[in-house]
Amino acid sequence: MSNLLFITAAFLIAISVLIAVHEFGHFWVAKKLGVKVLRFSIGFGRPLWKRRFGPDQTEYVIAALPLGGYVKMLDEREGDVPAHELDRAFNRQPVMTRIAIVAAGPIFNLLFAIVAYWAMFSIGMDDIKPVIGQVYVDSPASRAGLEKNDEILSVDGELTPINSMASEQLIVAALDKSKVSVRIKKSSGYEQTVRLDLTRFNDEAEPSEFFHQIGLRMWFPKVPVIIAEVSKNSPAMRAGLKPGDRILQIGNVPMKDWSDLVTYVRAHAAKKLSLLIERNGNKQTLSVTTETVTVNKKQIGRLGIGPQPVKIPDDILVHYQYSFLSALPQSLKTMMEKTSMSLDLFWKLLTGNISIKNISGPIGIAQSAGASASAGLPWFLGFMAFVSINLGILNLLPIPILDGGHLMYYCIEAVKGSPVSESIQELGQRVGIALLLALMMLAFYNDLVRIFK
Repeated sequence: MSNLLFITAAFLIAISVLIAVHEFGHFWVAKKLGVKVLRFSIGFGRPLWKRRFGPDQTEYVIAALPLGGYVKMLDEREGDVPAHELDRAFNRQPVMTRIAIVAAGPIFNLLFAIVAYWAMFSIGMDDIKPVIGQVYVDSPASRAGLEKNDEILSVDGELTPINSMASEQLIVAALDKSKVSVRIKKSSGYEQTVRLDLTRFNDEAEPSEFFHQIGLRMWFPKVPVIIAEVSKNSPAMRAGLKPGDRILQIGNVPMKDWSDLVTYVRAHAAKKLSLLIERNGNKQTLSVTTETVTVNKKQIGRLGIGPQPVKIPDDILVHYQYSFLSALPQSLKTMMEKTSMSLDLFWKLLTGNISIKNISGPIGIAQSAGASASAGLPWFLGFMAFVSINLGILNLLPIPILDGGHLMYYCIEAVKGSPVSESIQELGQRVGIALLLALMMLAFYNDLVRIFK
């Protein structure tokens, strides 16, 4: 329950900040260009808090449903406008002024990403070196010549000083189904460049299977087979397993590492297992029948237990940080790289080159928010920066009811010299709502499939 509350809180903080930044962009530019703002709302639905401030008595609102927000401006299409305020109505503004106001939301999302990355790099991140822990036989990684204990120095020329950077670059290359140059350092200290062929990567697989397809597993310290948590109504709880129990062996098979346990249990779905455990210094045997879950159309076993956290050796820890001044150009560079990467992924989704299974909805975003927040403030800032970039890009799509749809209409107006007809705009709005609803349903479906598989 506490973990769910933490994830929910992290998600609400992240999404509220990003929506506030986006809507503030519209609000601030509208104010600067002389348009009267009637309401600034974070969220939809019933107001939880509202106040009026300023000479225009703008109403500021925090509403019950946090998945969005809006800025309501004075507009003749939405109500009567006093004659003395007609020059401050949005619909009376020159087309370039309207374009500036609408474009300001996505632009502020990109600016926020720069600031968030700047803070992230200035604070610094603790991570581990990108060392390969295992290479699978007859895989793209093994055919490229990658080996256990190789440290990944760069991927296609992009330096990868920490594990998260190397992992991200490899996943992007896999989704791109490309051949990439990987610079590695052997345990002997010798450096070389290998060619990793990922052209046959299957993007229909679940994200959790991506690295298995690449053919490697990044290094992580061995996790002792000590139970830290037991899920409610799980096979483990019904069998009497408790936090603190150490699983010594299953049947006659010794459990030396948590990965041994995972591998064994996954291979024994709906099977009765005999567990030799150690509890408070005493050994005892418990019987447990695994439950069956389906992952990637395969049935695997599950107990419903989680491991204890482990300490990372100091010699593999890396503190990745820039000075306050040098962090700024790096944050700008990172924002541009992430924007380019996101645009490329958006295009591949639209053209069918990447499976729509990779689309995540609020549940997936919430889980990522919780994971990044638990890793520390720098990681949470990086998560918010990346989501802010994608929020900005999403809003620029030429779909009516999104900022991009309005910009499309205004650009047409600028070219032809007259506004797009109201009938066309109404039709476009219906189409836009249908598209967004379909996208939301797909995202929710993908989230639920990942949870219940």
